[in-house]
Amino acid sequence: MLSRRNVRIKVMQMLYSMSRDSNLGLNEVINRYRSSVQKSFELYLFNLLSLMRITGYASQDAAKKMAKLLPTEEDKQFTAKLGDNGLMRSLTVNEGLQGLFRKFKLSHRFDTDNVRLFYTDFAKTDEYKDYLLQEEGDEESHREILLALYKHLLNSESYNDFVEDNFSNWTDDKSLIAGAIKKTIKALPATEDFYEEYRPGEETTEEFGEKLLRRACEDDEELLSIIEPTLRNWDADRVAVIDMILLKMALCELINFPTIPTKVTLNEFVEISKLYSTDKSKDFINGILDRLMKQLNKDGKIQKKGRGLQE
Repeated sequence: MLSRRNVRIKVMQMLYSMSRDSNLGLNEVINRYRSSVQKSFELYLFNLLSLMRITGYASQDAAKKMAKLLPTEEDKQFTAKLGDNGLMRSLTVNEGLQGLFRKFKLSHRFDTDNVRLFYTDFAKTDEYKDYLLQEEGDEESHREILLALYKHLLNSESYNDFVEDNFSNWTDDKSLIAGAIKKTIKALPATEDFYEEYRPGEETTEEFGEKLLRRACEDDEELLSIIEPTLRNWDADRVAVIDMILLKMALCELINFPTIPTKVTLNEFVEISKLYSTDKSKDFINGILDRLMKQLNKDGKIQKKGRGLQE
């Protein structure tokens, strides 16, 4: 589930923590990085459980409508099909998934008030009202309403606040998780171990992420010595902390990862700078990295495996 860009951002955040706390050692930072990677998977599960809890609330809504002394015709025709359909049942009966919810203690983070709020807010939408007017429907109609519900949640300030209160990485990982949840919905009914696809991949998080983090830490002084001559009229101390971290990471990646194309490295770090640094950072980083690549190529320090990986 985690892309290399997601991993680069997590590594950047770890290096920033080290720059702010001189007592923070490499081993502790690596443990924090691993925890951050794990939190992304937990965040995926949390969003999935949110969807299950909110759709499940339709049963309580149905019970309340039928318990009225004078239920309306609309009340009598109401069904709890939002949660009571084959797609959602494939999640609720999945023992492996339920085991993960217990393992990460996700269920206790929900309370009835939150779930009711999210459900009743969505119940006011035209999409849900139209869905209720349909016959029992096929899988596609259930799938469409689940996608509509999740889109509604993503645009809900109260839902975003709720998730962020539970997971501080929500802002950074939101687009990643949203894509994974939508993919999961589109693939319903769920297979027995569908969630394994969304676990952090060893190749991306360890072979790439941990190695990048270690080398950036261990080679910090050497990386700075390579960067400084390219700064020209800039003093290294005047470069924004995030910009310097991104430059060191990019340099580290150019030198130590022979299968990643140089153009990919350059573009990725420029894009990350747009998200996490100043308005002018993208041009600054692009210019410095361009100079660095020319110098490193001249010195033979960039060795790429495969045609077209090196410029």
